[in-house]
Amino acid sequence: MIHTGNDLRDTGLLSPVRATTVVEALTSDEVWLRAMCAAEAGLARAQARVGTVPAAAADVITRVGRDGNFDIAGIAARSRGAANPVVAVVEDLTALVAAVDPAAAEYVHRGSTSQDVLDTASCLVVARVLVQIRQNLAMVIGALEGLADRHRHTVMAGRTLTQHAVPTTFGLKAAGWLHLVREADIRAQHLVQRGLPVQIGGAAGTMAGYLEHARLHFGADEVPADYAANLITAYAEEMGLAEPVVPWHVLRTPIVDTAAWCVQLTGALGKIALDVQSLCRTEIAELGEPVAVGKGVSSAMPQKQNPSLATMIRSAALQVPGLASTLAHCMLAEDERPAGTWHAEWQPLRECLRLAGGAAHTAVELITGLRVHTDRMRANLEITRGAIVAERLSAHLTPHLGKVKAMRAVATAAGRGGELAEALARERGRGGGARRRHTE
Repeated sequence: MIHTGNDLRDTGLLSPVRATTVVEALTSDEVWLRAMCAAEAGLARAQARVGTVPAAAADVITRVGRDGNFDIAGIAARSRGAANPVVAVVEDLTALVAAVDPAAAEYVHRGSTSQDVLDTASCLVVARVLVQIRQNLAMVIGALEGLADRHRHTVMAGRTLTQHAVPTTFGLKAAGWLHLVREADIRAQHLVQRGLPVQIGGAAGTMAGYLEHARLHFGADEVPADYAANLITAYAEEMGLAEPVVPWHVLRTPIVDTAAWCVQLTGALGKIALDVQSLCRTEIAELGEPVAVGKGVSSAMPQKQNPSLATMIRSAALQVPGLASTLAHCMLAEDERPAGTWHAEWQPLRECLRLAGGAAHTAVELITGLRVHTDRMRANLEITRGAIVAERLSAHLTPHLGKVKAMRAVATAAGRGGELAEALARERGRGGGARRRHTE
């Protein structure tokens, strides 16, 4: 158990899109602290594999990091002293390990630096979140595939610049949504498999601390030539993350890639949500959100069925780009370790993950329960009384009148109101009479 003291947790009161979701739990303070402990334990196990830490000590560090009793609130308060939480975590982890095995405590955080630990922990958290979100996306993709297939012949009004344009099908619209979500899922898979590396470089990215401890262990002239490379490989394998090409303390591509993916995902889901909101309007009513007790209710108007799921998804899509912008700015990291830019990443990264996860979770409920009102789609198709096929009519008239005259004739007929076919017939009659008078 972890003592939290006064309950100061962020419960999602002001962020309902991610409240109570799995991703919210996967990004809690407790999980982040355990990820830091996992990074420390993974490092000890990797060092044991390359011969510089006793296997028994690594086992103790792993067990205590997983099960130890940490005071999160106390660690958070003490983190102000070093401007990051890792120093306090290492102090408490070392003390807890020492209480079990004093000798093992000597091997906690050996050769490492705070950024090695927190960056590795961050990638571990991101990887777990992506796995969960991809499970949600699999359900969304399956539901969208069904919609696209079932409604391939469901005709509806296509709209451009908010107006009826030409007929389309709801199946095509759903297929477009499907493409967006599939693209986001493919990119998530790439991130999980190759884009989230461990961080291991030591104080300034030179591996100096790790190598110095190796010299003390093996002897100054006895350190294997491939020790550093083997340690990096072992660490990546222990953490289930990618091997870094170089230490990335100031090369923030993994974080920016994650942020960019969150923008892509929430943008894709936000596009779907916006379409659903538009098509749920009372006067359109071509779609409806799933109906359930407590869903879409208004505090003042009992008759309303608000598109609350789409609203939450859209709210996430509107927030993530600003948070991702902060993370993009943090690529401007000076020297070999930055002062402020790294520190500015942590909370925006967590919020990006929470919002992306909340949007994906909510999209499952929205898409799997989406109500498609095909009769209303057909009725709305008739609103313009045939004008929605004006493009096609002008194309058919072009060989007879020329493009400009055909477009003008159809536009004039459509502008007179009534049924387009009747208006065109009247226009043709007026044109024919004028030609007869000219001949006479």
